[in-house]
Amino acid sequence: KNISYNNCMAQLFTAHLLAGVEILILVSMALDRYVAIVKPLHYMVLMNRQRCNMLVFMAWGVGLWHSVALLLMVLNLPFCGPNQINHYVCDVKPLLKLVCKDIHVVSILVIANSGMVVVVIFLILVASYILILYNLRTYSSIGRRKALSTCSSHIMVVVLFFVPCIYIYILPAGSENKDKEVSVFYTVIAPMLNPLIYTLRNMEMKIAMGKVWSKMAHSEFKRLIFIVLSVLCPQSIDHLRSHRKHMSSLWGAGLKSL
Repeated sequence: KNISYNNCMAQLFTAHLLAGVEILILVSMALDRYVAIVKPLHYMVLMNRQRCNMLVFMAWGVGLWHSVALLLMVLNLPFCGPNQINHYVCDVKPLLKLVCKDIHVVSILVIANSGMVVVVIFLILVASYILILYNLRTYSSIGRRKALSTCSSHIMVVVLFFVPCIYIYILPAGSENKDKEVSVFYTVIAPMLNPLIYTLRNMEMKIAMGKVWSKMAHSEFKRLIFIVLSVLCPQSIDHLRSHRKHMSSLWGAGLKSL
């Protein structure tokens, strides 16, 4: 699919801006869960509205700094034909394969700007959950179950987002790897699963999903029984149908008499 140079640069900037914001939002959510589980009595003081607003502004500020630095680095590179990238989005690593000069230094800068940052933040998130698990030793079984159910959705999103990013941006630009296939996880699959993952934390949604699932399972079970009986005992199916018609006619006659 064709895309102009300016649109490609805009796509690169927007993608890394939103990715940087999402990373910092995930860090803020991990901090929120750490304070809620480890220091529950101080939660309202430590995570007040002013501090939450500061974390949101910080996420946008750091994301903007990251995307602007990456965009300025790419704009100063000389590109030469065939102006085709083996990817479905304008990302920095596919674009580096079109550069007409040695990209050794640029590749190191990309790893430092994207790869190492993602690795460090992922290790911070892992350390925060290790501390949470360590502090859960003093909780009751019900408290541990509740805390783990609170953190499970965040852990799933972190794994779906960070593991593919680490694989893509920690490797040098010239290496042959599955960047296009792996990037589907954090560009398509993770955003699609986010509403489902976070919604399942809601108890009302869990109850509603359970009711729908039980109704579906019950109807499928009845249909399966009907198919088995129709194959093995077709006479019993005819008897059930005639009995149902007879009962419905009796019910209708009773209503008319009333």
